[in-house]
Amino acid sequence: MDNDLESIKQETLLALDKAQDLRAWDAVRVATLGKSASLTQKLKELGKCPPELRKERGGILNKLRDELTQAIETRKVVLEEIALNEKLSAEAVDITMPVTVTTGFLHPLRRTIEEITAIFGTMGFKVAEGPNVDTDWFNFSALNIDENHPARADHDTFYLPSDPLNGQQKVLRTHTSTVQIRTLLDQEPPIRIIAPGRTYRADHDATHSPMFHQCEGMVVEKGLTLGHLKGCLVDFLRAYFGIPHLPVRFRSSYFPFTEPSMEIDIGWNRKTGELGGSSDWLEILGSGMMHSRVLANCGVDPSEWQAFAFGMGIERLTMLKYGISDLRSFYEGDVRWLRHYGFSSFRSVALHEGI
Repeated sequence: MDNDLESIKQETLLALDKAQDLRAWDAVRVATLGKSASLTQKLKELGKCPPELRKERGGILNKLRDELTQAIETRKVVLEEIALNEKLSAEAVDITMPVTVTTGFLHPLRRTIEEITAIFGTMGFKVAEGPNVDTDWFNFSALNIDENHPARADHDTFYLPSDPLNGQQKVLRTHTSTVQIRTLLDQEPPIRIIAPGRTYRADHDATHSPMFHQCEGMVVEKGLTLGHLKGCLVDFLRAYFGIPHLPVRFRSSYFPFTEPSMEIDIGWNRKTGELGGSSDWLEILGSGMMHSRVLANCGVDPSEWQAFAFGMGIERLTMLKYGISDLRSFYEGDVRWLRHYGFSSFRSVALHEGI
């Protein structure tokens, strides 16, 4: 072997021996086998050799390249094993050391949903779910909301492109009443469900958010009256706010999907914000006997089955119970706020805890 080739071989082996990490190893690899390496240049110059020497010279160069390639790969395996052992050693955990527990906090909205679920669960209600993106029919038409209703306007509802397959108009649901319709279509009465979940409307200020949470409820049974509706919701409100004799008032109202319709108020003090006292009233949720057209739209005979429904804002309930003044705080992700208003994630909701 020529002196220059022997020199390349010895320099490469020495550099590999000195390489103590993969970065240094890669530098040796590039210097030996890269496009600008001496060995690579000699292989490119083979074409200038006389034909009678080209074959012999090429064999020597290729043999040297194979030897150095093998030496480089062998050193890589050694360095990778060293790097792995160092990483394992650095990341070793002493299992005899005491554990430091970092306590998380449950968001007050999640806590309220759990409380609502627990209270209605004792009344025989089950939780039902549905898609956030639904069709115009589920969100409006099936609920007896006519074509000219203000809720259908672009400034109130987020519309999405129509389904290219069937042409159905898509919307971000403005209430979880869509889940009531889907439940009526999928299940046979009797039915008792609540549907907590996200809803969307084009509104944003200190008391409104483009994304917020609602909980709709529905009962479908034979012989239901407003008395059953009243008893159900009075018991819920008194249990949720923890006020056994909370004043509750039902007022006549109008909703397209219920007949008759009722707004529900609770007693409170306008000056102090205290719930349960004074002669002031605060609107808390809407309800009513489900309209016969809604039942008929879903294939339920209104002459045989009666139903009542209700809906409430989860943020509103949470703000009233825990004294939160600004709706936007729920979504700002401030850890300090969560520490103050949050709940232990290790403590489940139960009625015996005094919800």
